[in-house]
Amino acid sequence: MQGIRGIVFDCDGVLFESRAANLAYYNAVLAEFGEPPVLPQERARAHLCHTAASPQVFATLLGAERSAEALALAARMDFRRFIPDMLPEPFLAETLAALAIRFPLAVATNRGNSMHEILVHFDLAHYFQSVVTSRDVLRPKPHPDMIHLAARRLGLQEGELLFIGDSELDREAAREAGVAFVAYRNDGLGEVSVASHRHLLRLLEGGRAGEIS
Repeated sequence: MQGIRGIVFDCDGVLFESRAANLAYYNAVLAEFGEPPVLPQERARAHLCHTAASPQVFATLLGAERSAEALALAARMDFRRFIPDMLPEPFLAETLAALAIRFPLAVATNRGNSMHEILVHFDLAHYFQSVVTSRDVLRPKPHPDMIHLAARRLGLQEGELLFIGDSELDREAAREAGVAFVAYRNDGLGEVSVASHRHLLRLLEGGRAGEIS
């Protein structure tokens, strides 16, 4: 981890366990269209709800002809009602507090406007110098646009950033942007992986990756 001067985090699955909240949100929209809910055991569809940006989710679940109406309906919903279903990852606040002393931190997420409300709700917003969402770029992950924008906002080069993610979309965005990547709780995803935020902190404080992957 030599030469790292800034850290960018994905949100869902990295900062928060949010699968229940994500499914509740998308299922609330599906119900308005008379569609059955996405169930946790439907792995492909549930994974889509957990990782992709809303336009892609609605286009897949409802079809392109109804996706615009679904997006408009979702925009009128108050996502704050789903935030209590989200759980911060263990030792998240302690890790962010320690890292923020040494590095500028950012978020790059396929979420939309809800990201800001979530950070405020959990009293984490002050740790991040930049929050990049799908509303800030033309192309969400797996495209590299969010990472490039985070680098510009932090005043750093891409080669000085580390991106922490848990999905194929995150890994591809990091690769395309030319930034170092650490997989969070997904051993087969990257050359370096960590099992917790405490492990991430140890890695960045000089622990060997082989000990904590």
